[in-house]
Amino acid sequence: MSANEPGAPSSLFPPLAAPTVPDLPPIPSIPAIPSPAAPLPEAVSTQAITSSEEASKGLDLPPEPSNLQEIVRIAHERNFSDVHLGVGEEPRYRVRGDMRHTGWPVADQATFNGWLREMLTPVEIDRFQNDKEFDGSFAFPFVRVRINLLETLLGPAMVLRLIPQKIATIQDLNLPDVLEEVCQRPKGLVLVTGPTGSGKSTTLAAMIDWINRNQKRHIVTIEDPIEFVHQSKSSMVRQREVGHHTKLFHNALRAVLREDPDVILIGEIRDRETLTTALEASQTGHLVFGTLHTNSAVRTVERVLGMYPPEDQDNVRRSVSEALLAVISQGLIKTTDGKRAAFHDILINTDACRDYIQQAKMDEVEQIMERSAFDGMQSANQALLKLVQTGKVDPEDALAQSLKPNELAQSLRGRQ
Repeated sequence: MSANEPGAPSSLFPPLAAPTVPDLPPIPSIPAIPSPAAPLPEAVSTQAITSSEEASKGLDLPPEPSNLQEIVRIAHERNFSDVHLGVGEEPRYRVRGDMRHTGWPVADQATFNGWLREMLTPVEIDRFQNDKEFDGSFAFPFVRVRINLLETLLGPAMVLRLIPQKIATIQDLNLPDVLEEVCQRPKGLVLVTGPTGSGKSTTLAAMIDWINRNQKRHIVTIEDPIEFVHQSKSSMVRQREVGHHTKLFHNALRAVLREDPDVILIGEIRDRETLTTALEASQTGHLVFGTLHTNSAVRTVERVLGMYPPEDQDNVRRSVSEALLAVISQGLIKTTDGKRAAFHDILINTDACRDYIQQAKMDEVEQIMERSAFDGMQSANQALLKLVQTGKVDPEDALAQSLKPNELAQSLRGRQ
């Protein structure tokens, strides 16, 4: 086919003389993103108001409070777990796991700044503005809150987690009896794990409180930030908050072994250095508590081992198997009466589990958990099955929470 025939492709090389550039079409204008403090378009505002009025039904909230303390007071009096506030957003509460509208007006920048000044010093506000992140805590006269500040597309926002001033006991929380037995042990590493919002801090606080009331020990905590405040009872409790009582977490962690502790609460184990120190402390005669964001006991051990490179695995498995005392993996599930209950996946490091951890045979560890109730162990499915059998939880909700729903479904059918 010649270049002049219909359908022939044009030349790949344009002529060298007088090249021309075709005119480009104009770039369409992009609408500007409205300022966070600017009012939303009327159509959006109307829709938001309508939906928030529907979603806030049943909360029976008063008119918009005049300050942050009153917003938090409402959450405290009604047992709401979290307060969510942000520029360009309607205030919301978390109520038994669900986000709920308040029906109050969208917050502007001036209102948000006023909320910040109720809790933070000018230095802390500057730190947030520079870092775009902030973690801290504050004590209102009636409740303590954990503070997280963040920057978003609409502007600054905050999440306040309410921390009860009265620490619930192991009995108050209906936690497994084996947790008291763990607290009586003189040394070892105890990991309390679970997703965010699963009640890890509450369970840890109950265990530390049990030791504080029943043992004569020196308890040192390193927290970021301090949540539950412990008053020394039979034990001496010293709590340190990163940013207020120590500049760096790792500095406090290295120093804690020189502070004559019996019990050490590390808080979240975020990296290999923290884990290594925890293992060393638990192997040298200390009872060490820490948390991880894992959702089963076996996965917790796998996560711990995975923090180290392959060439160190033999030594790490030996150290972990010797130091580990227990893993309590916790979740929360809605109950039939509209509340929430905890369920637990519990590994107690017996001699048999220790041998299998050294051999990296975690499937066998899981099987031991399922048949070792006499040692205080149980799987999450066994805990969920019990909640269903007692009528506290719907089977559908239990299956949705299970990591092995097919296995749980078979157990439910077998018990019908």
